[in-house]
Amino acid sequence: MTAHARIGPNAVLQHLPVLDAELGVAWRGALLHLADVREPPATAGMLDEVAVARLHHAVRLFVPDRAAAIQRAAGLATGEYILANRIPRAAQMLIRALPAPLGARVLSAAIARHSWTFAGSGRFRVRGHAPLCFEIADNPLAQRASDHPVCDWHSAVFERLFSALVWPDARVAEVSCCATGAPSCRFIIAPHGCK
Repeated sequence: MTAHARIGPNAVLQHLPVLDAELGVAWRGALLHLADVREPPATAGMLDEVAVARLHHAVRLFVPDRAAAIQRAAGLATGEYILANRIPRAAQMLIRALPAPLGARVLSAAIARHSWTFAGSGRFRVRGHAPLCFEIADNPLAQRASDHPVCDWHSAVFERLFSALVWPDARVAEVSCCATGAPSCRFIIAPHGCK
């Protein structure tokens, strides 16, 4: 068996209650079956990125009209989990106390240090700070062809973290996506109304 890169379990776990609420438990089970993904336990460690990618793709394939909302809700929930369990309270207080541009740099550096948890074999980097731009080259969760950007989960995770710690009205726009044939997924993060 080939070893694949791994992604944090919240990329799957946070989808489950959203799928239950949006589609029902039976549909969620069918979707996991179609994606050939076993429901991980709440205590799961890192997951094979190929399985995570199959679930993300199955959501987009089998419920296309609701996929963006489902993946956004799962991403926001993942951001909540990170705030509650992964970023120490003292660090959160420090980031909030800093001027927004400096807080954004500190949070961006922390995200970059932990990018292996959400980018898997993809290569994450901060492309710039004015505007703030993140990039995931060869994003493993966006490898199926699409005519539009599909990284609603990643966008929502970034949005939740930045809106909680830097800009209360932070917005994230995915401006390029591997799924459309681009070499990387790029995300612009800015206060609401910023261009």
